[in-house]
Amino acid sequence: MALLPILKYPDPRLKEPALPVTKFDAELEKLVEDMAETMYAAPGIGLAANQVGVLLRLFIIDIASEDEPSDLKVFVNPEIVELTGTQVYEEGCLSFPGASEEIKRAAKVRVRAQDQKGNPFELVADGLLAVAIQHENDHINGVLMIDKVNPLKRRKISRQVHDAQVRAGDAI
Repeated sequence: MALLPILKYPDPRLKEPALPVTKFDAELEKLVEDMAETMYAAPGIGLAANQVGVLLRLFIIDIASEDEPSDLKVFVNPEIVELTGTQVYEEGCLSFPGASEEIKRAAKVRVRAQDQKGNPFELVADGLLAVAIQHENDHINGVLMIDKVNPLKRRKISRQVHDAQVRAGDAI
């Protein structure tokens, strides 16, 4: 397993829509393992393949608390088929270090996807898992959390990311 570099905003590759996964092989398994190691090390609760520079419709999520066993979920070629209700959740993103903002999303989602072996499944989720699914699904469609807020909040998020990059010595 290997840690992968996470693309940071405003990297233009984050805005590129991902392509369907067509090969379910050892290379895909390794990508999932590397993404999981990267996500846990960050630390985060979700990571989309295009956040690590791989333009595939794949994301992973694990919302288990630190005192709970891991519950890694792998979504390949996901399709959100139903959205109900609304909720507002304070979201962060590994591609937006140091930034967080309240984002309005559906309270409940139904998603169809495949696992890393190609087996189809359907999942109904609410709460944090619903938020994470929508957030990561946006990523593979080239939509970022900054696209979900008004211009004033966009400037605030950009400033937060820039300040975090300066603190980390990564400022552009």
